[in-house]
Amino acid sequence: MKLFWSALILLLSIFISTDILAQDVIYSQYDKYDFRDGEYAVVGMTGGRLYNYRKTPDGAMLDAYDDSMNKVATVLLDFFPEKIYQIRFIAYPDKIIILYQSLEGNKVIQYAALLNDKGILKSKPVQLGEVKTGILGAIKTYFQSAVSDNKKMIVVYRANDKGQEVDFDGKWLDDNLTIVKRSHTSFKTDNTVQHGEVNVDNDGNIYMAAYTPVGMLNYADQYWIMTLAPGATKFDVRELPLETKFATSGHIKVDNINKRVYFGGFYSDKKNGNFDGLIYAAYDILNGSFQTKRFIPFDEDLIKAARTKHRNSFNNYEVQDIIAKNDGGFVLIAEIHYVTQRTNYMPGIGYYSSYYNPYNTTVIHEYHYDDIMALSYNKEGAREWGAYIPKEQYSQEDGGVFSSYALLNTGGTLGFLFNDFNATHSRIQLATVSDAGKTEIHSFTAEGNDYPDWMPKAGKQVAARVLIVPCFHKKQICFAKVVF
Repeated sequence: MKLFWSALILLLSIFISTDILAQDVIYSQYDKYDFRDGEYAVVGMTGGRLYNYRKTPDGAMLDAYDDSMNKVATVLLDFFPEKIYQIRFIAYPDKIIILYQSLEGNKVIQYAALLNDKGILKSKPVQLGEVKTGILGAIKTYFQSAVSDNKKMIVVYRANDKGQEVDFDGKWLDDNLTIVKRSHTSFKTDNTVQHGEVNVDNDGNIYMAAYTPVGMLNYADQYWIMTLAPGATKFDVRELPLETKFATSGHIKVDNINKRVYFGGFYSDKKNGNFDGLIYAAYDILNGSFQTKRFIPFDEDLIKAARTKHRNSFNNYEVQDIIAKNDGGFVLIAEIHYVTQRTNYMPGIGYYSSYYNPYNTTVIHEYHYDDIMALSYNKEGAREWGAYIPKEQYSQEDGGVFSSYALLNTGGTLGFLFNDFNATHSRIQLATVSDAGKTEIHSFTAEGNDYPDWMPKAGKQVAARVLIVPCFHKKQICFAKVVF
């Protein structure tokens, strides 16, 4: 009998460790907040506390919470300039780094600040660059940043597309905000070129995507991965051969373990055609070449599994993420996303329409976030499985803040938390995808705090099985801690 119970306990522990089910939801207390002009963010775990960010007319602040989501401290960020333009937090076990931009007169200035494990500023913020705005003020992203997986290398940069040239200016910082390298370089082609996302590996090497858009849909007929070592003055440029195809919605991801850079995206056989399939490519960092490249057409099984009737139903998918696997493969995650417009004289009420006034403008922006697709590939580029999560999300004039999903990655199972809503009701859904591609969808009732409106897209995984999600209720904000 003792052996039986030991075996049963072992089986239960295996089941629990490989499945994701929401076990508990704990809310923080409400704080005053105005959806129209406030700012918020989940910062992460530091010094054994959870930190979240709020900016209200009373100022910018960090709120610290214990394990039960009781607020134990509020730290005013009184060193912030009056007008914050963009902000990013990097949480460590013993400190927090804030990258923020401020609008000062006709300039946007990039700063970095180092806080201790209590959220207190350790030294004067570091100014990393400034740029003048145009006559219309700050209307675009002026500075961007990339952080290595181990968080020891941070790159703050400006990348400008200038016709046939991409101009890059960047600074490398360590996790104490010491500027260790600087670089200013450019990449030129014979055609109009645009830069894509930037990754940085644990050694500080930058990998920037670049492509030449053509046609009415801006598909790429050329695509490069450009490597820049810390402080180097010239890109090492490697072209991904597209043959006669056109790439779109490309996404790159550095794999520090296997020393690869993965590329995932879609392709079309025509310059202005529908999506015809997926692109898989693996760039070998050590050899400086693409070791694997595959064009995988949409087959009938894929179309059927994705709830589509026609191949052009894939056209609204956008690659959102690539998760590198230890065996050299990766999981590509894509989501249907598009924006439409209508006049405010036409009906179109959504569940979250109360957060905006549709009569303030004659044109209404409608945000659509629908099905999620996850595809797993091995290191040779062969598809192992595909998983599809059905959802339909529609909102207006809110940037889609209540739509899309929060991703939880336990290392063996992927969890997608999202709002399932229509014009009259909303519920929270959790879809899980196992490492074999098995998909399950569960509903759970997040009781408490008068059932606030969740914003999963702004959620953040702060531990192996803990997700923090911001929530609104009238003119208040709170944060939900979801333990799996």
